[in-house]
Amino acid sequence: MKPAFIFPGQGAQKVGMGKELYDNFIEVRDIFDTACEVLGYDIKSLIFEGPKEELNKTFKTQPALIVVSISILQLLTKNGLYPSLAAGHSLGEYSALVAAGVLDFKDALILTEKRGRFMQEAVPEEMGLMAAILGLDRESVDNVCLDVEAGYVSPANYNCPGQIVIAGEKQAVEEAMMLAKEAGAKRTMPLKVSVPSHCTLMVEASEKLGELFNTIEFKKPDIPIVNNADAMLLTTLDSIKDSLIRQLNSPLLWEDSVNTMIDAGIDCFIEVGPGTTLTGLLKKIDPKVKSYNVNDAASLERILAAFK
Repeated sequence: MKPAFIFPGQGAQKVGMGKELYDNFIEVRDIFDTACEVLGYDIKSLIFEGPKEELNKTFKTQPALIVVSISILQLLTKNGLYPSLAAGHSLGEYSALVAAGVLDFKDALILTEKRGRFMQEAVPEEMGLMAAILGLDRESVDNVCLDVEAGYVSPANYNCPGQIVIAGEKQAVEEAMMLAKEAGAKRTMPLKVSVPSHCTLMVEASEKLGELFNTIEFKKPDIPIVNNADAMLLTTLDSIKDSLIRQLNSPLLWEDSVNTMIDAGIDCFIEVGPGTTLTGLLKKIDPKVKSYNVNDAASLERILAAFK
């Protein structure tokens, strides 16, 4: 099998994630200990004990998810399982860059913590919102956003057929949710993120992120990355950096990214990190493709057995 590793983003976090792996594998304990040292606070206790409200603050959510995802990545590679391609959903793209050898784990922690702060500063808490729209196609969601009168809202994540996320100013997103239901949406629901990503409200955060990149060492990737902003195979540092900057203020093309990987010959996807969100999306994008998720000892054992 030719696997791609895919890494989840914000929304996958939950209190207690990674605890079983931490208790059972020294490699995971080393990752958590390193993260506490680099970040200067006890992120291990935050991840394992919460409170949930603190973990859900975007500048803490982001490095927390990196810690758990890279812990699982370490266990996979230690056992000889490596990806042919890597991709991540939004924040998960930074875990993918670690998997591809572009970023050092410590640098990824620093980048994502500051990325979260830049995002929070760009739109004060409670002023923005993201929401999932289920059961409408792309054109219908585009039209809903154009019809909103309360303020700015736009499509943010094209996740899979029938699931599109919108982002913008809180009142505008709430109006869009109402209009989407009138247009035939099966369901609309706000997301548990504290800032509206992948829309033009993040332009200021993108600019700060670009400046921060000048202080971080990026290395040539060992394997191709499929990016969120264009759903393209990237192999050069300039294209990767440019993509990460645009990723924050332009729609996230996850459905297109998965199809790009399938077209490149990927016949198996392994979701590396907490939850099963991406595995669920894969089944809606292409039910024929094999997919696995790894987030605890039992799922780790299953995947290693499958690839023997």
